[in-house]
Amino acid sequence: MQVQRILLTAGLALALATGMASGTAIPDEAVWRAPAVAGETRIEARYASSVLFFKVGEITLNASFGEQAYSAGSHIEAAGLAALFADFDIRAEVSGEGAAGAREPSRYTHVERTGDKVRSVAVDFAGPVARSDVEPPFGSWGVPPASESDRTGVIDPMTAFFELSRRLEDGEGCQGRLPVFDGKARYDLRLETVGRDNVRTRGWRGEALVCHAWYEPIAGYDPEDYPSERELRHPLVLWLAPVAGDGAYLPVRLHTRAGFGGVTIELMDLAVG
Repeated sequence: MQVQRILLTAGLALALATGMASGTAIPDEAVWRAPAVAGETRIEARYASSVLFFKVGEITLNASFGEQAYSAGSHIEAAGLAALFADFDIRAEVSGEGAAGAREPSRYTHVERTGDKVRSVAVDFAGPVARSDVEPPFGSWGVPPASESDRTGVIDPMTAFFELSRRLEDGEGCQGRLPVFDGKARYDLRLETVGRDNVRTRGWRGEALVCHAWYEPIAGYDPEDYPSERELRHPLVLWLAPVAGDGAYLPVRLHTRAGFGGVTIELMDLAVG
């Protein structure tokens, strides 16, 4: 379903928060290598997604953060039970600036492959209005399509969660809205702090801050892809853990009830260089 795909694609970037941590090393061939940036912190992580205790996907993440810039990449593919019925993968990359107390993307791309069908989407954030370059072109840009006003002052799905991490690090809390444009769909993520919870995964054990990210569609949806009332009824639930002494946060678990059975993503391995 559209809302589930968008939430989970965006959720991949949460593991690339600007924090320090220790964990199991990840083989080089498993991750996209982010270009080096000055004074960088390099983070590599692996997540697993499941539905009703059945593994359905694997996620690898890689990012480099410096004082003035950042770059990151993510890859999701079907695994376990889902691999028997679906052949797909999604790769996303972003680069941007990290100064002046905010994450500002310069360019975001993602390539989605389903079987023999491949679509590449690139979004240029260099000007005040985000602009897309899509190949092959969309048959429709939605009803209504995202206007220039809708695409002004927006960020991409990956940067949205870098910005959330920055807000938590700066003590602003999990609140407010994140205006997101993914190349076609324009939506807001409305943030809300829920409380704290103890979390245990293969990659993390301890207390985490629990946040809700409510998905609010605005423009750029075809009628058949517009989220249903049932899909919008439940938020993306985020468990964000302070993994460093300076207060940096890293997502250690994500869950959405959108779709059959809901989907859970958990941190499995983490390495920092």
